Amino acid sequence: MVCSSADGCRNRFVHNLSVSSMTMDVKAVVEFATVTRGISLVLQAVLNAAIPDHEADAFRPPRTEEPLYLDPVVDWLFGGLAHWDAEHFLFIAERGYLYEHNFAFFPLFPIVLRGLAETLLWPLSSWLSVRGRLLLAVALGNSALFLLSVVALYALSRVVLQDRRLALLSSLLYCFTPANVFMTAGYSESLFAALTFGGLFLLEKGFTLRACLALSIATAARSNGLVNIGFLLYLPSLNAISQIRVYRATTKGRSKVLHYIWVILRLLLTSLFGTAVIALPFCAFQYYGFRTFCTPSTSLEQIHPALLSLGERRGYRVPDENGPPPLWCMRPLPLLYSHIQDVYWDVGFLRYFELKQIPNFILAMPMATLAIMAAYAYFQANPELCLRLGLWGTGLEKPTPGFFNPKAFVYVVHSTVLLVFGTLCMHVQVLTRFMASSSPVPFWISAHLLLLNEPLLHRRKTSNPNVQLQTDPKNSFMHTPQNPILALLPHFKSCSPTTQSILGYFLSYWILGLALHCNFLPWT
Repeated sequence: MVCSSADGCRNRFVHNLSVSSMTMDVKAVVEFATVTRGISLVLQAVLNAAIPDHEADAFRPPRTEEPLYLDPVVDWLFGGLAHWDAEHFLFIAERGYLYEHNFAFFPLFPIVLRGLAETLLWPLSSWLSVRGRLLLAVALGNSALFLLSVVALYALSRVVLQDRRLALLSSLLYCFTPANVFMTAGYSESLFAALTFGGLFLLEKGFTLRACLALSIATAARSNGLVNIGFLLYLPSLNAISQIRVYRATTKGRSKVLHYIWVILRLLLTSLFGTAVIALPFCAFQYYGFRTFCTPSTSLEQIHPALLSLGERRGYRVPDENGPPPLWCMRPLPLLYSHIQDVYWDVGFLRYFELKQIPNFILAMPMATLAIMAAYAYFQANPELCLRLGLWGTGLEKPTPGFFNPKAFVYVVHSTVLLVFGTLCMHVQVLTRFMASSSPVPFWISAHLLLLNEPLLHRRKTSNPNVQLQTDPKNSFMHTPQNPILALLPHFKSCSPTTQSILGYFLSYWILGLALHCNFLPWT
């Protein structure tokens, strides 16, 4: 098609350039994520075989199904992915919600695993038991979900940061996430990250209904999906204020008032509807838990004897229509999730602040430091914007690309909220995976610090203060860029202290997590 004007040709060229660069970046990120997934699976198998399993006091349900021909092979290859809380997800996928404390784990991930086992992996049913197919589903499913999450993170980063270099580097760092083992093992982190980052991208692009659906499904994977309601309340409010500001400057009379009323009414309806949709899976799951234990229809005779014996030995409550209901059923708001966190995991405000937990606080310190640095640096760069809650100010009209973009404000607030809640009210060692699967900010601030402080990432022979990624000298920037992470690793000793700290943290946790978690040793 021939351009109708010079401006039209220029705009089309810029658009095609942007699409081309995004396509190349996505390809580079997906390729790198695929490689890191493969290395993770190989490493966990080797480390699990080389290091004896620790005898941990963890949930280990008895096997009630006879193993088939390929079960020993699959267990040798991927058995390290089924330790600690992964046992709960696998048990739920195989047996459903039998024990009371199983309800701490939300149902979407077990449903995905069982769905894969009964569809894609069904042809293997003659050689693999249900347990074996579920374990294979963990390896395949979480690898695919991680690839989706890294693409969603890149897309979200491009929209929010409006900086290709920062978005690319953030996504590449995510491939070496400190929460790597939880993105690989039988946990719901990869699923939750893909839905959360994807939902927030849709919300940023104005697809509110589809965003609500994605964030609602995310809540069916993890309870902290409820926190995403804040984005649904904030981003449409920001858009409504922008519309009112524009309309006030261009329109007069009665139509202006009617327009204001319509914008506010639409905002209220969107907020109420979106909040209800996102909270629905949580409420439905709690109702299911209430019906299971407070008005049970199951007798002890219907439960497998081996599973019933385990419950009796370990004090796991099972539903019994002939027994008295648990005390939490009598509360004004009988939330099973709150009861489990309180009784089984001893989760509560400041409960983890004990001397014996100092090692766990040290484990969480790097992630907490990144979140604190992000909040501090953002406030220092945008004090007026922060005081105005990012809703109005001069920076909104001419946003600066990069981490200090006004669009990043709500994400920094979200990260700070997760940090405070995770530190004060949770087992603090889970802060690493809690934040790495819920917020892009740890990766944005890490990439920002690398671009700011690492000379090897600057173009040579230039005094331009803007940081540029190096490219293959034989190609222009529009060709596939050199992976900056892989470019830095061979020169690790000559990198800046900031780079050594960030890459050292990411890589050490990436490897240590596989070695420790896959052998029932304590980890984050």
